[in-house]
Amino acid sequence: MARLSLCRKCRLLPLGLLSVTHITCVRAGAASFTRAQITRCALYKSRDVRYPLPVAQPTFQRARTEENKRQRAAALVEAARSLALETGVASVTLTAVASRAGIHYSAVRRYFTSHKEVLLHLAAEGWVRWSNTVCDKLDEAAPTSPSRVAETLANGLADDPLFCDLLANLHLHLEHEVDIDRVVEIRRTIAVAAVALAGAIERALPALGRSGAFDILIAAYSLAAAFWQIANPPERLTDAYTKEPEVLPPEWNIDFVSALNRLLTATCIGLISESHPAEENGGAK
Repeated sequence: MARLSLCRKCRLLPLGLLSVTHITCVRAGAASFTRAQITRCALYKSRDVRYPLPVAQPTFQRARTEENKRQRAAALVEAARSLALETGVASVTLTAVASRAGIHYSAVRRYFTSHKEVLLHLAAEGWVRWSNTVCDKLDEAAPTSPSRVAETLANGLADDPLFCDLLANLHLHLEHEVDIDRVVEIRRTIAVAAVALAGAIERALPALGRSGAFDILIAAYSLAAAFWQIANPPERLTDAYTKEPEVLPPEWNIDFVSALNRLLTATCIGLISESHPAEENGGAK
């Protein structure tokens, strides 16, 4: 018969034995032990309770080598990614990530300080993807028009729904609840991607200059963070808005890409006009 481990809560029971008062203490892998499995009740016969049924043994093994540890960390990141795509970033929890990765939740802290650090890594990955995509497309046609720059930025974001969802949580929650050293490390990755992205925008629209290129970049990810949530409300809110249409004016029922494209185009044109006022006034100083 498979043997049970010592109860982690009380540390009093011998291997293979379980007191009725400790039925809820013991878990082995995914198996839970209930009163239906008791064959001799200690309350009536003053004996220990045994479980003749086979007990599922945990398959978890601690990562011993550096490669094992990298694989375990990667599994946690992928678990968080799949959960965030299924239920949204705000719904991801440490327990859910651990369960999806097949790891006990207490073991997660060997690799990440919390599930929010895992989400920060996903946000950094999103920045790199967005930067690479936009840089490749803008450099193909540089210099170009404000509308082309806006369209490229907007489409790059729309193609990455998880990144858009993460942007809304990045500064609001994630960075505030992770160890500062880890945040700084992840920020370095984001900074490299952002600088490359701003450089591509400046090459595509030289009239913006470096400062204007960063303004467009900041506008793009800030607007995307808000617009994505507005354009993709929870299903229960969508149903409520359908029943009460006056609650949500038609103008607020936005399409993510078109709204972002429109406002980024206007921002580009406005910044260029501001940096070259003489040209806008027929050359008059």
